[in-house]
Amino acid sequence: MPKDTRDVADVTTDPATTATGKTALLYRMALPNHLCPAGQKARWLLKSKGYDVDDRLFRERPEVDAFKEEYDVPSTPQVWIEGERVGGYDALRQKLTDYDPDATTYTPVIYLFAVAAATALALSIGFLGTISWQTLGWFISVSMILLGMQKLRDIEGFTTMFLNYDLLARKWVPYAYVYPWVETGAGVLMTGMLLTPLAAPAALFIATVGAASVFKAVYIDKRELKCACVGGNSNVPLGFVSLTENLMMMGMAIVMLVLAVV
Repeated sequence: MPKDTRDVADVTTDPATTATGKTALLYRMALPNHLCPAGQKARWLLKSKGYDVDDRLFRERPEVDAFKEEYDVPSTPQVWIEGERVGGYDALRQKLTDYDPDATTYTPVIYLFAVAAATALALSIGFLGTISWQTLGWFISVSMILLGMQKLRDIEGFTTMFLNYDLLARKWVPYAYVYPWVETGAGVLMTGMLLTPLAAPAALFIATVGAASVFKAVYIDKRELKCACVGGNSNVPLGFVSLTENLMMMGMAIVMLVLAVV
């Protein structure tokens, strides 16, 4: 056991008098069948910010229940700094970092497109030995797969957000449930350049409806909405990125249809 870690049963000092200066008091669970992940992260975060951590462990469930009742808290871990209770891990993140759970962010989209770009480059160099227009095509199709999988991960959350702005889904709700499957399937087929007469029209249809929906919601109706592009419950704002995504999908589908005819 680390020298700054003690069982709760071994100490009786008041958190308000213990958590002073650069010392933080942390109560967390270390039960025989459960080592609290949030408590471990809270300890790591405090130490990374230069705090000496008075780390107190609950070894038995009755200790946890008694602590929650005494301090009127809903859960553990709980942190005290400068004699004041900060709260759990999320509250600690907000206090010690720039984390804001309600802030809009493009981070999920940036990560997703970065992975898609890396995959497209790997496919191009590995199979073609060069970077070409096909690299862009793979980037778009792999992005479609990744975006579709994010939607399917929480399809109920996705459909709820999607129904806020998609023109077709608002008239026919099942379309919201079908959309992620079409996007993912078309992306798979377009990556393998298979069944173009099926994949390209499907991608063109959903992308056209998507582009029209985003344009109307953001640029005509001036609504401030969250984008369902990376699934439900995201803080990605609906706007330019969402519109660009749909336009790229439309462009690739049109190119594939033209090449199939030629």
